Amino acid sequence: MNKHIELVEKWLADNNSVSLEELKANRYAAYAAYDAARAAYEAAYAAYDAAYAADYDAYYARTSYFNASDAAYYVKEYKELTK
Repeated sequence: MNKHIELVEKWLADNNSVSLEELKANRYAAYAAYDAARAAYEAAYAAYDAAYAADYDAYYARTSYFNASDAAYYVKEYKELTK
């Protein structure tokens, strides 16, 4: 189990079993763990989004819906976004 949760459960069972300093340290460590998990989630979602966009573009490149004006638009957008 998560050590931050265990400390809070210990405190809930007996308020005197955990010091205020331990609770404060636990809070900051829990925030840091949350931030790291959130950053990992966002990175994974960005990778998924990029893969989905590439697959979507590849699908339309194989169909009649994709044409030279679409390609020109995406090249222009890419250049603007990567300046």
